[in-house]
Amino acid sequence: MPRDRFTVVGRETACHIYEGDGVRPILEDEVRVKYRPTRVQFPEEIGGWRHAIEEEQQRNEALGLPHRWNNDRFAVERVVVTRTHLDEQPVVTVSLQDADYYDFLTTSLNLERRQKNGLTLRQQYLEGEDPAHAPAWMNCSFGVNVAVETGKDGCMLFSRRSAHVAGPNSSRWNSSANEGLARQHDLTEDGGTVSLYAVARRALYEELAVHGTDRVELELLGFGLDLENHQWAGFFRAVLPDLDERTLRLRWTRGVTDKWEHDRFEFVPADPESVLGFLADEPPERWTPCAPALFYLALVRGAVQRAEENPAARFDVETAEQRVMEARGL
Repeated sequence: MPRDRFTVVGRETACHIYEGDGVRPILEDEVRVKYRPTRVQFPEEIGGWRHAIEEEQQRNEALGLPHRWNNDRFAVERVVVTRTHLDEQPVVTVSLQDADYYDFLTTSLNLERRQKNGLTLRQQYLEGEDPAHAPAWMNCSFGVNVAVETGKDGCMLFSRRSAHVAGPNSSRWNSSANEGLARQHDLTEDGGTVSLYAVARRALYEELAVHGTDRVELELLGFGLDLENHQWAGFFRAVLPDLDERTLRLRWTRGVTDKWEHDRFEFVPADPESVLGFLADEPPERWTPCAPALFYLALVRGAVQRAEENPAARFDVETAEQRVMEARGL
C-alpha cells in the first residue's frame, strides 16, 4: 500500500511519518529495541550483487583508490507501534538483526536496478508492497536524526552534509546531527541492548562536540521512513540550555570527531516563522527527504511546551506556516 508523504510550505517530501506528531514525546521507557544476532539473508540474485560490491571495494582498497569501509550495522526486521492501556502513551518496538554497510549499499544503490524477473527492487518491494513491511534485507539502515536548539540564544541548527559523504544525501541540508546505528558503537557489551537515546547523544558528541558534561534536554518525537532511499529514521529534539552559536562554533575550530561529515552550518531563530522560512527559501532538492519533517515536529514540540503542554499549540506552527507561504506566494 502507498504511504502518505509529509508536506510542508506547500512541498510534498519523500518522508512518511510512521509515528509521532510532535505534541508529546515517546518516553525512553516505552522504546523497546530487540536484537536477534542472525544475519540477513539475500535472495540468490541480490546476494550476487552484494558479492560484486564487496569485490570492487576490496580491489579499490588494494590499489590505494577511494573505497568504502565496511562496518557492522543492523537490519530492521520490523517496527511495531502500540499504546499503553491507561493513558495511551505510544510504545514502540524496533526489532533488529545483523547486517553490514555492504548489505546497505546492495539495496540502497540498486533500488532502480532490474532483476531477472523484470522488476526493480523499488517496484517489487516498495511500490508493489507496503514499504514499511519490506523484508529485513531491504532495511539495512536505521538513522537517528536530531534537531538541535541552542538555549542561550534560541536558535535552531541546520547542518549541510559534506560532498565527501557517500550516498544520495551528500551536499543536502539535513538534521543538526545524525548517526546510523552501528553494532560496534551501539550494542551493549552483553550483546543485548541498543538505546536510541544513547545513539542520539553519540551523534551530538561526534558531529557537534556536545559533551557528556553539557546539559541536554533530549526527547524522541517520532519515527519516519524515507520513501526515496528506503531508510528508517528516529526523530529527536535536543535543547542545549547552556550553549549558543558562538560556543559551538568555537568548539568546532578546535576539532570534532566527525567534522568531515558537514561543510556548512546555519543557526536560525527557533521560532516557527523563521525556521519554516528557512525551509521555504532553500530549494527542495537541497533537503534530505526527512529533515523538513524532523524540524517541523521539533517546532510543534517547542510550541506545546511553551503553552504548558497544551496540544492545541501545534496550530501555532500551522498559522506560522500560512504566513510564510503567503509572504512568498506559495
